Amino acid sequence: MPSTTGWTSHDIPDQSGRTAVVTGANSGIGLVAARELARRGARVLLACRSASRGGPAADLIRRQVPGAEVEFRPLDLADLSSVRAFAESYTPGTLDLLVNNAGVMALPYGRTADGFETQFGINHLGHFALTGLLAGKLLRTPRARVVTVSSGMHALADIDMGDLNSERRYHRWVAYARSKTANLLFTHELARRLREAGSDVVAAAAHPGYAATNLQTAGARMEGRRTAERLAELGNRVFAQSAEAGALPTLYAATAPGVRPDSFTGPRLGLRGAPAPSRRAPWTLNDAAGERLWVASEQLTGVTYDDLKG
Repeated sequence: MPSTTGWTSHDIPDQSGRTAVVTGANSGIGLVAARELARRGARVLLACRSASRGGPAADLIRRQVPGAEVEFRPLDLADLSSVRAFAESYTPGTLDLLVNNAGVMALPYGRTADGFETQFGINHLGHFALTGLLAGKLLRTPRARVVTVSSGMHALADIDMGDLNSERRYHRWVAYARSKTANLLFTHELARRLREAGSDVVAAAAHPGYAATNLQTAGARMEGRRTAERLAELGNRVFAQSAEAGALPTLYAATAPGVRPDSFTGPRLGLRGAPAPSRRAPWTLNDAAGERLWVASEQLTGVTYDDLKG
């Protein structure tokens, strides 16, 4: 991995002529990442669930970056029919960058439209399906990248292949950690398959450390746990770095020269700091586990990455 000392958004190479898709780009690190890619000349599609948030986010970027080429596109990762519709609506023949950023954290137990546990369904399966449906575009694009946003909290739990949807037992933080482990195993297996296919597409992962976004408060708000919500808000104010700083590892993985396949970039100090190689749990580098999760994900989503099979 090239030197990251002091790396900031000013170091993003020129992105003119490139097209990027950023999921969950209506707020937090997704919004910052989309804005900075647009600032460097990329055409950016903001793939967001809510039109009431995605449209204004695109307008905000245009105000902040005059001349920015940004567009809202509806995408609900909790509904595979929406994922397929997004992929079908993507008409360019190439795609330079896919940033699998959207996510949920520590929600009460729920299910997606397709019956998957919400955190596993949105954080992993939705992005697995989206990447597979766009794989042909990525493979036809020289030096394309797929960046999937995980979390340092993945180290709390390995996935349970016998209970991917947490049907036997559910703990919100364990389920979150498992979904973030799935993000890293997906990146590991995707990088392996791309290498075997002789593709120069780079699959990498990143995490924001502790960044102040609405991710921390959403679960508590959904359940009406006001004390927990206030504590999360306090943590964001006192301990967290900004969304701008939290987006830097993602932007580094997405744009910096020399980023290696299956690399994992995070803040240098773990929770904050400039982008640097990040520690990851050994189970996220397990080839057999990556393949098992891949096969299960294909079966659950019905997306089989035919373009990658040659």
